[in-house]
Amino acid sequence: MSIYQRGENWYVDFTFKGQRVRESIGPSRKGAEKVIAKKKGEIAENKFLDVRKDPDPITFHAFGKEYLQWARVNKKPSTYVRDISIMRNLEREFEGKNIQTITAWQIEKYKAKKKETSSSATVNRELSVIKHLFTKAIEWGKMMENPAKKVKALKGAISRVRYLMPAEFQLLLSHCADFLKPIVTVAVHTGMRKGEILGLEWAQVNFEQGIISLFDTKNHERRDIPMDDTVKQTLKGIYREVDLVFEGKKDVPLCYMTVHLAFRKAVKEAGIEDFRFHDLRHTFASNLVMNGVKIEKVQKLMGHKMLTMTQRYTHLAPGYLSESVKVLDRVMSQIPPQAKKVVQLTR
Repeated sequence: MSIYQRGENWYVDFTFKGQRVRESIGPSRKGAEKVIAKKKGEIAENKFLDVRKDPDPITFHAFGKEYLQWARVNKKPSTYVRDISIMRNLEREFEGKNIQTITAWQIEKYKAKKKETSSSATVNRELSVIKHLFTKAIEWGKMMENPAKKVKALKGAISRVRYLMPAEFQLLLSHCADFLKPIVTVAVHTGMRKGEILGLEWAQVNFEQGIISLFDTKNHERRDIPMDDTVKQTLKGIYREVDLVFEGKKDVPLCYMTVHLAFRKAVKEAGIEDFRFHDLRHTFASNLVMNGVKIEKVQKLMGHKMLTMTQRYTHLAPGYLSESVKVLDRVMSQIPPQAKKVVQLTR
């Protein structure tokens, strides 16, 4: 048995019948010492009952369904759709197993196997879902410890930047269904995320000022996006007296899965490989940078809080590095006054 301090509070920490017991006591070390002494006495007298009952077994498949129900309500629709795909992979790996019996070693083996066919970024996304799933299982009283906690993410995961050049974009647009064309056009010309586009209301579109105002953003900050002529004409061409710009059935946003499947079909028919809807946002930023727009302006247009998020595009800027080193032509060619006197004396 032991006591330890974290922040201002003291904790007691011990194991009883194979189960770890931790309890916050308060700011007093003496208080923690008294509690630990009391629990030692209770254990010695067989009176200690403060141990939770082992949770009832539940299969990974059954708990995965509960987790996805939670994700559908609490996560962004695009993240929820991605989680569905990840859960299919995980269910194949842990089929028939109870979540309480899954070990860190089994997760490590899955990580190694997945790495053989997927990028580090993809593997790390799946690990993130596994860890969060077990975190919710503990929170909901389904298990005691998180076996994925000690499984480390893969190092060297390179931030993926996939974008289209103008000709490729026009090719993609030509294969889009009629309802999808304005969505894809707005995505490439504004850099808006899929959720921001599908949730867009006409009240947020100001044709007179030429801006789209977003309030419910990923960073929880308002973002005003200037509209170019293409966006203005596209939106004016689909304007109707309804609330939502891209309306589905019964005045609700278009279904994410409907857009996802239609976009994937268009990409396939256009013969474009390894391209997702979110890459339209990369296309927006990349083409701005390649045409000389300063990275700080792109940061504001993208709604990035940190410049480091936008710096993934800096290598695309014309003369990004070559222009920087040209300063040496000027600096290194200068001769200090002292050096000039030495040069004159040696002549």
